[in-house]
Amino acid sequence: MPSRDGSGAARSPMAPPRSFLWTRRVVLTLLAGFVLLPVYVMVSSSLKPLQDVSGKFRWIPRDLTVQPYIDIWDTVPLARYFLNSLIVAGAATVCSVVIAVFAAYAVSRYGFRGKRVFTVAVLSTQMFPGILFLLPLFLIFVNIGNSTGLALYGSRGGLILTYLTFSLPFSVWMLIGYFDSIPRDLDEAAMVDGCGPMRALIRVVVPAAVPGIVAVSVYAFMTAWGEVLFASVMTDDATRTLAVGLQGYATQNDVYWNQVMAASLVVSVPVVAGFLLLQRYLVAGLTAGAVK
Repeated sequence: MPSRDGSGAARSPMAPPRSFLWTRRVVLTLLAGFVLLPVYVMVSSSLKPLQDVSGKFRWIPRDLTVQPYIDIWDTVPLARYFLNSLIVAGAATVCSVVIAVFAAYAVSRYGFRGKRVFTVAVLSTQMFPGILFLLPLFLIFVNIGNSTGLALYGSRGGLILTYLTFSLPFSVWMLIGYFDSIPRDLDEAAMVDGCGPMRALIRVVVPAAVPGIVAVSVYAFMTAWGEVLFASVMTDDATRTLAVGLQGYATQNDVYWNQVMAASLVVSVPVVAGFLLLQRYLVAGLTAGAVK
C-alpha cells in the first residue's frame, strides 16, 4: 500500500524520501545565498557614498545615491575602454568562429596526411599557461613593428591576434567534435541536390551546428572580454580595455570602491545580457531527427 504525505495524497513508491527533499532544498538555498551574496554587496556598495563604503559595512545602506554611476564616466575614460573591449572581443570572436568553422569542417569531413597530429597539436596548446606566450608575443610584435612599420604592439589588431592564439585552438577542437555528431547524410543530400562542399557547409551544416557555434562564440567573447594579463602588457592609454581600465579607480591616495562596484556592474551587462539571449542555443541536440 503506497504511503501518504502530509496532505493525505498517496506517494509513489519511487518518490524520494522527505529527508532527501529537505536536504536538497537546504543545499540549494545555501548555494543560492553563496552566489547572490557577492552580487548584493556589489549592488549595495555601488549605491553608497564613498565614506559609507570605506567605513563599517552596513547590510542595509543608510544613504542611497546613484552618483557613483554618474561619476564612473568622468573618473576614468570608461566609455573609451568600453568601446575598446567591445571592438577587440567582438572581432576576436568573429575571427575565431569563422576560422574554426572551416578548419573543424575540413578535419571532420575529410581525411588527409597528418590529420591526427594536427588535432593532437591543437588540443595540446591548451596545456600551456598563457603567461608562457606573453614575452614571445611581445618580442614578435615589437620586432615586426621595427622592421615593417606595422604597429601591432599597443594596437587593437595586435590584441585581437593575441586572443586568437588561445581562443582559436579550443574553438577548433570543440567544433570538430560537434561536426562529427552531425550526420554525413546531410552533406551528401545537399550535394545530390547540386550543392558544392562550400554551399553544403554554409546552407546545411552550419544551421545544424548553431548550438555548437554559439557555445564557441560565448567562450571566445567572455575570454577576450575579461582577460587582464595580455591586455595590461599589449595595450597603451588609447587601446586599454575594461579589464585593465578598472584599475584607474585606485589612486595613490584612495580607492573609489563605490565607483569600482558601479563600473563592474555596468561592464557586466553585455556579457549577462548576451548569455540570457543565447542560452537557449547552448542546448545541444537540434540535429535530432534531421535525417529521416
